[in-house]
Amino acid sequence: MTDTVSRRSALRLLGGAIAVATAATTGLVSPSYADDLARPEAGAGPRVEGLLARLTLDEKISLLHGATDPNSLGQAGYIPGVPRLKIPPLRLTDGPAGVRVTAHATALPAPVLLASAFDPELARRYGQVVGREGRALGQDVLLSPMVNLIRTPYAGRNFETLSEDPLLAGDLVAAEIKGIQGEGLIATVKHFALNNQEKDRNSIDVRVDEQTMHEIELRGFEAAVGAGTGAVMGAYNKVNGTFACENKPLLTDVLRTQWGFQGWVMTDWFAAHSTVAAITAGLDMEMPDGTYFGTPLKSAVQNGSLPESYVDRAVRRILGVMDRFGLLDGSVPPRPARDAKAGAAVALEVAKAGATLLRNEHRTLPLTDGSLAVIGPTGTLPFVSGGGSAHVVPDHADSPLAAIKARAGARTRVTYALGEDLFGKVIPASSLTPAFDSEGQRVEAGKTWEYDGSLTVAEPDEWTFVLHFSSAPTARPQVLLDGAELFPLAAGYGEYFSGGLISADPDGLSVRRKTLTLAKGAHTLKITAAGGDAGLLFRLRRITGATRAQDVAEAVGAARAARSVVLFAYEDATEGLDRTTLELPGNQAGLIEAVTAANPRTTVVLNTSSSTSMPWLTRTGAVLQMYYPGQEGAAATAAVLFGDCDPGGRLTQSFPVDDAHHPVAGDPLRYPGVNGTEEYSEGIHVGYRWYDAEGVRPLYPFGHGLSYTSFSYEDASARWNGHGLDVTFTVRNTGRRSGVAVPQVYVGRSPELQLDQAVRVLGGYRRLVLRAGERRRVTVRVAARTLSSWDARRHAWVLGTGRRSVWVGASSGDLRVRTRAEVKR
Repeated sequence: MTDTVSRRSALRLLGGAIAVATAATTGLVSPSYADDLARPEAGAGPRVEGLLARLTLDEKISLLHGATDPNSLGQAGYIPGVPRLKIPPLRLTDGPAGVRVTAHATALPAPVLLASAFDPELARRYGQVVGREGRALGQDVLLSPMVNLIRTPYAGRNFETLSEDPLLAGDLVAAEIKGIQGEGLIATVKHFALNNQEKDRNSIDVRVDEQTMHEIELRGFEAAVGAGTGAVMGAYNKVNGTFACENKPLLTDVLRTQWGFQGWVMTDWFAAHSTVAAITAGLDMEMPDGTYFGTPLKSAVQNGSLPESYVDRAVRRILGVMDRFGLLDGSVPPRPARDAKAGAAVALEVAKAGATLLRNEHRTLPLTDGSLAVIGPTGTLPFVSGGGSAHVVPDHADSPLAAIKARAGARTRVTYALGEDLFGKVIPASSLTPAFDSEGQRVEAGKTWEYDGSLTVAEPDEWTFVLHFSSAPTARPQVLLDGAELFPLAAGYGEYFSGGLISADPDGLSVRRKTLTLAKGAHTLKITAAGGDAGLLFRLRRITGATRAQDVAEAVGAARAARSVVLFAYEDATEGLDRTTLELPGNQAGLIEAVTAANPRTTVVLNTSSSTSMPWLTRTGAVLQMYYPGQEGAAATAAVLFGDCDPGGRLTQSFPVDDAHHPVAGDPLRYPGVNGTEEYSEGIHVGYRWYDAEGVRPLYPFGHGLSYTSFSYEDASARWNGHGLDVTFTVRNTGRRSGVAVPQVYVGRSPELQLDQAVRVLGGYRRLVLRAGERRRVTVRVAARTLSSWDARRHAWVLGTGRRSVWVGASSGDLRVRTRAEVKR
């Protein structure tokens, strides 16, 4: 890190310390509530006020916390309503990539794949699908979209959000919210704010200065408020010393006073920590129960420690949104029927549009006639979505292998090899003393089955034990090897955030794994399995160095026998867990090295959540990033591989070379935090801004993505129009086929602004489809907000005037033309 950046960081942290002190003061309950309650709640009309006057205290409080739904469809939350006054219940469902209930819904591609299309109009139609299906499935509130920035490549929910760039994230979240709410479903932007990791998310204290917070993280939330989001979900973490769900500087000073938000604020699930402090800070609803906003809230009103007017304020905000959506007067439109066909069409379109071609040497793609080997477990196992809140029960999900075979036709022979085992192989009976059926042991209901024996290992080796079981996670078999539990229960909700793909086998059994090195010889093995009320089926399998070598050898043989190879690689991400490395899990790196050595015409298809290091990159022919592509992912992947459509995606995040070269590498205070505190000392230099400031070259830059054709960028000019910059340039398709271009405009620093500034920031972009030889003149407007910086002394945006450089290019690392413009007040 340069000395300049280090000094800036020190100043930021000093500012952060001041902000901590301020938050600690303003977060306390004031002896006088007059200032808090002086702001009128706009949008609360006569209907809401009339209901509020008739509600009892108990009825008011029942609207401020979750309860048990007597007719649940498996959604995340429920507010019972007040039947006496015809206030209907509210059902709240997860839905970052489709409606998450127990019924079938369209499983859309992950939001990060949607974002890769750089297309707000497509984001709006994505939102329309979720909005329509949410209402069709009996839901009223969608707990989505997520707009927290991608700050660390390890964050477990990077696939659920949009970008490392605040402009792109803000454009897309605003468009998606308009699509969701246009269908009558209330959107909830989340997680407010600075929830940029899963590691210690329930307790980490994020220390961040005011400029960084406004320029980086808050811009997407502000865009969501501008788009009219009905609700905001508070985050788990602390911000400058105070939990986000009781943080008055965030919930009142920024959200309501600065931005004018008129909806309601709910907690993330179990993210409340207080009663009086939370509701006076600006929290309106506790989910999923009433630990703090139930009986304790009633007691606080009755004993005089909280004026009832605070309860009224929260109820007014909730009823105001319900009234806006026609839920109080019966004007809400009838619930539509699901349109699965239309949802599938949008899912397919998004997956194609976001498919991002990272590498394509020697015309490896598109695939041509001839023999083809498909390799990898996710070649046959559809990778629909990540784990946690993003999981959806899809209408269907074909395997990539099936889609590739269907598209290849009779002229191409398609073979398949596993390459990397996810679910293990049978433990030989000869290794178990006494022998038992480890491949399918059944335990009857009410019975307990026990095994007390030994496992004999022929040679020292690394073993991965794989347990498959039919019971609930908390009732799974106990397996002790040499006295140690192989599959202990994870703490808290960890059992429910165990992965999106590899936590269940193809026949529906739950799966847990444990890897350890075993010495040669006998090892004690004890198993206790209870049948419970419904009986139990379990399997105990293993993956060893010997089985891995066999799988790789079969894959190499298939690769050598084929003209081309498509190798599917995976990384399984989930809410609740961060990654520990950018490398692919398991033996996949070794598999790719071996296969590409056997056949350089190998395309690696990545079904990963976020950026991935690629030490094997130079030996591949092509790399296609598909993230988690939803229920139509197989068809979309096949279409791109065979050139039926152009890969239309561009990276919305920088891909680091390795674990040592990215914005939070080598500094535990930046990530994952030290002693419960994390410092955003990189300031405004997040993502590609950090790479530019530090002179570090990423593996692939923000905005990168190849086409099957080529484009030129020419004749750029920029003009100040009084409200922003109009940047005009020509894009020409210089290749032989039609394709997708995503020209990007970047703007340099203001020479007249004495604030920390990035080397350059994304100012605008445009998604274009051009025929071979077609030329198009394009104007991209750069808004004054993008040309401004947040001044913490003034607590306001300040326009960066003066002569500023403007670049147009294909990515942040491929800037083709440059011009200048004078920015004036």
